[in-house]
Amino acid sequence: MKTIVICSGGLDSVSLAHKVADEHELVGLVSFNYGQRHSKELDYARLCADRLGVPFHLIDMSGIGAHLTGSALTDDLDVPDGHYAEDTMKITVVPNRNAIMLTIAFGIAAAKGADAVATAVHGGDHFIYPDCRPAFTEAFEAMQKAALDGYADISLYTPFVHVPKSDIVKAGAAHNTPFDQTWSCYKGGEVHCGRCGTCVERREAFHIAGVEDPTVYEDPDFWKSAVEGAQ
Repeated sequence: MKTIVICSGGLDSVSLAHKVADEHELVGLVSFNYGQRHSKELDYARLCADRLGVPFHLIDMSGIGAHLTGSALTDDLDVPDGHYAEDTMKITVVPNRNAIMLTIAFGIAAAKGADAVATAVHGGDHFIYPDCRPAFTEAFEAMQKAALDGYADISLYTPFVHVPKSDIVKAGAAHNTPFDQTWSCYKGGEVHCGRCGTCVERREAFHIAGVEDPTVYEDPDFWKSAVEGAQ
């Protein structure tokens, strides 16, 4: 199955790229600059494409992203510290982001003769992000079947949509993902901050998976109190 992976450069999507490269035919990575507060993660996406020997497509969505205001990922708002299970994390929602990215990726896949588009949405995203839930991915795939009817038949591959992030860590380890060459932190400093939602989730996932975490965190122990506070 010729598959294009949407790759942000984070742990989830890079692990997915390695899984697809091992199990299917990886034909390219697509990344998006949507005006996020830092582009550090995109460097890791490009590294992943180079490592796996596939084309890298960077789509400039910054003009669109400038209109998707109100998120701490795009506006000059403080990124909250803590666990994703807290309501404060809803400030990190970028409206319709996945729907827009997937639409573009499906167009690229159709133009290049691919059979599938893969995205690394997972069970841990469901509380905060509506466009990471199974109801969305199933509806989106059905919509694309109609949009490309008679032109292309492309599937949406979401192997992690029903599982927690710890299972992604296990899958990444099984497919030799170099975790130290992925970037998750929303704050984009010299090292992972260890305090934002995605850092806490990342650190917790390695712990639950029983896999050594090679990530350097500015605050490596904050995740413990964040997890306890969310329970």
